[in-house]
Parts: sequence; structure tokens; C-alpha cells
Amino acid sequence: MLSAALALALATVAAAPAAIAAPQGMDKTVMVGGAAMYPSRNIIQNAVNSKDHTTLVAAVKAAGLVGTLEGPGPFTVFAPTNEAFAALPAGTVDNLLKPANKATLVGILTYHVVPGRLTASDLAAKVAAGGGKAELKTVQGEDLTVSKDSSGWAITDAKGNTAHVTIGDVMQSNGVIFVIDKVLMP
Repeated sequence: MLSAALALALATVAAAPAAIAAPQGMDKTVMVGGAAMYPSRNIIQNAVNSKDHTTLVAAVKAAGLVGTLEGPGPFTVFAPTNEAFAALPAGTVDNLLKPANKATLVGILTYHVVPGRLTASDLAAKVAAGGGKAELKTVQGEDLTVSKDSSGWAITDAKGNTAHVTIGDVMQSNGVIFVIDKVLMP
């Protein structure tokens, strides 16, 4: 189950309050990992500047997904922080970054990506319409479950592990990023 943890981590961008922020719009700049995230830049152009997402960026490079995440999208990315990756069992990240494990790494990373641009308002509407939960189909093919709990907005993976949104609505030219505190596993 090491691959699923890396996928969640690759989706994070930074740590902040444990709630989805109000939509910030395309004209707002948000700070993630000590760097400004410019809405005029794509997901990769912003992520490479976040000191909290160096592991995710390395994993995206190793998986050969840079071109995809620089593309037009749009994508909604649940981005795990370096701390989220560090919480995985020892050796997991190093193992996933090996060329022999590229397919597993791609599966984990694409499990953190949902097609389309879903803002916090969109997610809240889906959760309300779903009676407290919303299922999101990932690019990897499996579902993530979005809900709200006592810690804020929660993203639950196929294994039943729950990550929480720490920064929401980080707008990009080709989508939106939600920073999460754990790696999600398919």
C-alpha cells in the first residue's frame, strides 16, 4: 500500500488552516510553502516554487507527468506536502521513485487528480447534494470521497484513510490545487 501513500503526497501543495477556504477567484494570489501561487501560472510552474512540495514535484518528474500537469487541463489536484510523504513508512518514497516502480507511482499520483476545475464552493455543493458525502472519480479511475468532519474538509481514499484540506482554492491557469496533509492511496 506504499503506492497509494505516494499518490496522496504528490497531490499536496502546503499546510495551512484545516478548512477549505472561500473561493479566492482567479485574481487572488495564495501563499503555499513560502511562495506565491500565481493564478496565471500552471500547476507545475507554481508547485516547483513551494518548499512544502519538493517531494511531490520529484515524484511528478519521476512519473513523467510534468507535461500533463503543464497542459490545458483543467485539473483539480489534492496535493500532499513533504510532511505527508515523510509520514509514509521508511523507504516508501525512495522505492516509488525507482524506475522499476514508475507504473505504481503514476497510479498513486493520478489518484490525487480529478478532471475539471472544482472550487471549494463546487465541492461543498456536491457534498450537500450527496447528503454529506460526494464521490469524485480520479484520473487514475477510482473514487475519492469528500465530506466534512470535526477537523474540516476530509478526503477519504479507497483504503479508508482520510486526509484533510489545509489550503483550499489555490487557483492555477489550468485548474485548482487543494493542499492536503496525507498521501491518498488507491
